[in-house]
Amino acid sequence: MRDRFNKEVDKSVQKYTSSVSFDRRLYKQDIAGSIAHARMLAKQGIVSEKDAELITMALTSIREEIERGSLALRDDLEDIHMNIEARLIEKVGDVGRKLHTARSRNDQVALDMRLFAKEAISRTIEKIIELQKALLDLAEANKDVVMPGYTHLQRAQPVLFAHHMLAYFEMLQRDVARFRDCLGRTDVLPLGSGALAGVPYPIDRDFLAKELGFSRISENSMDAVSDRDFVIEYQAAASIAMMHLSRLAEEIVLWSSMEFGFVELDDAYATGSSIMPQKKNPDVAELARAKTGRVYGNLLAILTTIKALPLSYNRDMQEDKEGFFDTVDTLLSTLEVFTGMVATLKVKGEKTRRAAEEGYILATDLADYLVGKGVPFREAHSIVGGLVRYAVEKGKTFKDLSLSEYKSFSPLFEEDVYSVTVASSLAARNVPGGTAPGQVAQQLDRARRIVQGEDG
Repeated sequence: MRDRFNKEVDKSVQKYTSSVSFDRRLYKQDIAGSIAHARMLAKQGIVSEKDAELITMALTSIREEIERGSLALRDDLEDIHMNIEARLIEKVGDVGRKLHTARSRNDQVALDMRLFAKEAISRTIEKIIELQKALLDLAEANKDVVMPGYTHLQRAQPVLFAHHMLAYFEMLQRDVARFRDCLGRTDVLPLGSGALAGVPYPIDRDFLAKELGFSRISENSMDAVSDRDFVIEYQAAASIAMMHLSRLAEEIVLWSSMEFGFVELDDAYATGSSIMPQKKNPDVAELARAKTGRVYGNLLAILTTIKALPLSYNRDMQEDKEGFFDTVDTLLSTLEVFTGMVATLKVKGEKTRRAAEEGYILATDLADYLVGKGVPFREAHSIVGGLVRYAVEKGKTFKDLSLSEYKSFSPLFEEDVYSVTVASSLAARNVPGGTAPGQVAQQLDRARRIVQGEDG
């Protein structure tokens, strides 16, 4: 590939431009694409059946060499694609030089990236569903556990713990939908686009698509070799998924603290301190928060790389890989470790119930009680606000207040005000999506059907 030049490439340039240290991960995809390409060339009479068979056997052998670690990959050959081609020529001589007929490294790389992305998306969806199942198991095992729901990190209204877990299930279900959408746009064959303009050979792109498991072929050769939307889209979906995991991580950090004491992490998912023997640190959750920023950074990097590139292929696009690989690895590992952490999480139901019964968490229910007596809600809100202020000043809870004290704020308070409890608060929210036990049971059933592929 240096025939055009009078000098060999400078060693510093060779090192700077080499990508084999990271794109070696594409060896399986590259070999699969090359085998399909060789078969297509033979089918179309562009190379002989004998040559295609020889190439296919050699490529299979090269894949085994790479997996055994017996093939030393060379930086001077720039990338995994040229390393494989060079080894192919070593094995079968000039026959190996025929493989690159009717393709360019541009559509070859685009193909490899799409094959890798399709596999990554499928694995990501599987891992998300595994975490969803763990959340459902935890929710169902604690379906009667009551806890405070929060706004502004202040106790707001009582909810079922299962209801809280189902909120994360819904977040993750949106993630599944995003990755499935991404898969649809990734599932496009670019091979056959050549460097940018197509190829002057009678190739069969539909055959290639079928061989490689693509549902359709690209419609524009320039777009096909320069498109990295699927990489960006995966990273965007991954960023949102990591954001969801980071929110769960933050709650686990809070809930496992002595101040909350709502949950206890399994020893296998916590670490100790180098000097403080009593510590049980939620390092998994903390690292997930930090790794979320790392994934965000990868998304911003690829957006910045692509934003000003003219059509079609530019070497800048070599920078699409490291951040993408890192995001895939980070998301998959985070999903895996979260699944184990959630599956082994111990919920302290007595502690969460006490927290739900303390303070003035039933204030909204008292306002609703007055609404039931015909008071406009805003007026009821004001009455109960004054009642809360009075109780705080007196150091009393709602249960401690006498009926006469209640009546001093509204004559509509009757003995039945003491029937306003955490249980009645939960039962009252018997609307679709609400935290009433019957509604949560239906939500759990629906969620279980979803992860089993029976619904949604």
